[in-house]
Amino acid sequence: MRNYYFTSESVTEGHPDKLCDYISDLILDEYLKQDSESRVAVETFASKDQITIAGQITSKGNVDIEKIAREAIKNIGYTDSETDIDYRTCKIDINITKQSADIACGVDTGGAGDQGIMFGYACNETENYMPYAIHMAHKLSKELTRLRKEKILPYLRPDGKTEVTVEYENNIPKRIENVLVSTQHSEDVTIEKLRQDITNELIKKIVPANMMDENTKIFINPTGRFVIGGPLGDTGLTGRKIIVDTYGGYARHGGGAFSGKDASKVDRSAAYMLRFIAKNIVANHYADKCEIQVSYAIGVKEPLSIYVNTFETGKVSDEEIIKIIKNNFDLTPEGIIKYLDLKKPIYSKTTNYGHFGKDELPWEKIIKI
Repeated sequence: MRNYYFTSESVTEGHPDKLCDYISDLILDEYLKQDSESRVAVETFASKDQITIAGQITSKGNVDIEKIAREAIKNIGYTDSETDIDYRTCKIDINITKQSADIACGVDTGGAGDQGIMFGYACNETENYMPYAIHMAHKLSKELTRLRKEKILPYLRPDGKTEVTVEYENNIPKRIENVLVSTQHSEDVTIEKLRQDITNELIKKIVPANMMDENTKIFINPTGRFVIGGPLGDTGLTGRKIIVDTYGGYARHGGGAFSGKDASKVDRSAAYMLRFIAKNIVANHYADKCEIQVSYAIGVKEPLSIYVNTFETGKVSDEEIIKIIKNNFDLTPEGIIKYLDLKKPIYSKTTNYGHFGKDELPWEKIIKI
């Protein structure tokens, strides 16, 4: 019997990094609505009273980028420059150029838009084939946002983070050791009331009672006040929450960010395809856990390598699973885009609470292999 602890974190949509991811993905979606062949690589930087949007776009679309950014900030709920940022008054700086012709020549012929390594992962710890710790952290963050937006806890502000530590016994989640919630709030609420409300309205309603015991430790705003938040409290940047976006650190990550990139960038599209394949390897009972890696070279269609690890849970060998992958799936960029239908404006749905584990996304579909 092997016991160990594993921790994953999530953030709310008001976290400054996620604000930037959301703006970048909304811009991508709008270009794809107007031109499905758009090439987009946009990054956003948020700081005090300012949003900076930069990147490369080649498209027939004509998008009001400033309007999209202000609407995104408004939708998240940022309206106060004294505590975070105000969508009405913040400065928005835009610096967009076209995609490099050197990159385009490789992508136009169906090759990968860059070199790199990508990973996909799935396990049978949860119904959505995600690791338990990140699954619970996302549920807490999503519910924390609902409590704010529906004014059940009206003093909450948009910025927030959650963290869950799971105790494993023989590689199976046994209990929750720690739950941490840090949430921005208005100045008029006491820390005592906030901690009581978060415990009763969030933690006790989301975390299964049978996974907590008398030794489970709960931390809520450990430093006390959290009034200053958003870009005023911490700068934000697109692509800085890649572990939150994927598997909470439980599986490896190739290093490439997702948000703001169209599907010709294999950083995004190949990671989605590998999640799809790994999930279906597990769902089809070839293994209890499955991690897949591929590598690409810029301008080259086929991946340079495929690696599979089932962590000794495979019902067949890892080599046999590689054969299954090669016989069933086209891992060229064009093949991935076509199979998952990735030219549609679906990307703002992915931004928050993880890019994986959401049934409505095409790479989460279960098929028979």
